[in-house]
Order: sequence, then structure tokens, then C-alpha cells
Amino acid sequence: MLLGRCQIHSDVKVAPTSDLKNEDSSSKNWRIKMLYDGDCPLCMREVNMLRERNKSYGAIKFVDISSKDYSPDDNQGLDYETVMGRIHAILSDGTVVTDVEAFRRLYEEVGLGWVYAVTKYEPVATMANAVYGVWAKYRMQITGRPPLEEIMASRKSCR
Repeated sequence: MLLGRCQIHSDVKVAPTSDLKNEDSSSKNWRIKMLYDGDCPLCMREVNMLRERNKSYGAIKFVDISSKDYSPDDNQGLDYETVMGRIHAILSDGTVVTDVEAFRRLYEEVGLGWVYAVTKYEPVATMANAVYGVWAKYRMQITGRPPLEEIMASRKSCR
């Protein structure tokens, strides 16, 4: 069990990424907020890469939804179960973006927009979202974690 978290874990180990609380305060003038699962080892690879790139841009505010301090009220009312289902990002104007669009927007903010640029166009956008949808549906199993229902039950019992 990670410090500050009350959750069922498999034997997958994810090291804490920093001493920051729920929200990364390094980006005071953020343009996009990334809601990420800090207990997902594959997700954390991407988050850590974006966090490193963001040091030069300061455009992304990182919010770990697996933190006991996660607050839907601070994140457009998006509850834990909803954001565990697929990636969500929140633009500074309050607009919520999901799926491949969220990745595209995040990557654009750190100078890597070319990576997802082709996903702006059909039929690539539809195909990319379909592939992401499969990943999102099975990511708990793929990463060796318990089903979301077990994690939700554990979170409720910790309150």
C-alpha cells in the first residue's frame, strides 16, 4: 500500500512520484489539468514524461485521482469512478476533454503536438478513439490490478 492511499493493490509496485499532495503546484498558470491514475504503472510512465517536458512549459497541472485528497469539486465535478474509466483533462476555461483529444491537448502544451496531430482528422480520430477505448476498458487487467469494483469498495471502506 502506498503512503496516503487506501486501496487494494496487486503485486504491482508504483513508487511515489514526489512529495506533492494531490495537485502539482509547480504550474500556477496552467492551461490544462491532467487527471491521472497515480496507481497505474503504465499511466505513470506517460505522466512522468509529460511532467519532465512540462518543466519548460508550465502549462500542465497534474492531479492524481488515486490520492485520498482527490476532490471532484475542484475538478468540474468529475468523481473518482468516472475518471478511472478513461483519461480526462480540464482546460483552463473549464472545458472537459477525454480520450485521445485529452492526450492531443496535453502533448500540444509541451511541444509534442505532432505526436497526436493526425488524430484531428477522420477516419484516424475514430480509429484512435476506438483503440484507446479498448485500452481504457482493459487497463486494470493489463496492468495486473484488481477490477475497478474492488478498488471502489476499498476506497469506500477507508472513509
